[in-house]
Amino acid sequence: MLKEIVQRRSLRKGASEVPTGLLSLGKVRSAVVFIDVEDTTFDQCKNSVLSFFRDRGIKADIFFFDFRKLSKEERLITSITTTVLKKDLNWYGRPSREKVALMLSGEPDLFVSLVARPSFALEYMAASSRARFKVGRYDAPVFDLVFRAENLSEYDAFLEIVKLLDKVA
Repeated sequence: MLKEIVQRRSLRKGASEVPTGLLSLGKVRSAVVFIDVEDTTFDQCKNSVLSFFRDRGIKADIFFFDFRKLSKEERLITSITTTVLKKDLNWYGRPSREKVALMLSGEPDLFVSLVARPSFALEYMAASSRARFKVGRYDAPVFDLVFRAENLSEYDAFLEIVKLLDKVA
């Protein structure tokens, strides 16, 4: 209960003042995409995301969510700079100021979350982003467009989201 109250207050306090809504890809100069490393298609998805935005002349940054518990023998398979780890979250789930600042520094026009399961950390990143168009995979007030398909991998969901983005005029 207390945790939820603090989360709601944190979302309101950290929320961007920039108005959001549907935005055509022609008006997008930069984008940020969040990928869950636990999805088995995350590497294929990452390459597809980079290719899609590069082909359209849009600067894209990719952030990874990796909340797995790694053993001493396992290594992180993504950049530590752009990966949000469980240790980067405070007691109620807000990402560290450094991770949020890094995401904000890219000044994206488009925010895309390919993470299928609800996450306060992701909602906080989306709310604090100054992106003018926000896309997610689960219902949350912060997203302008929601693509719900729990049975699809991140890669397949991205391909479907791309079709929707291409239709936004």
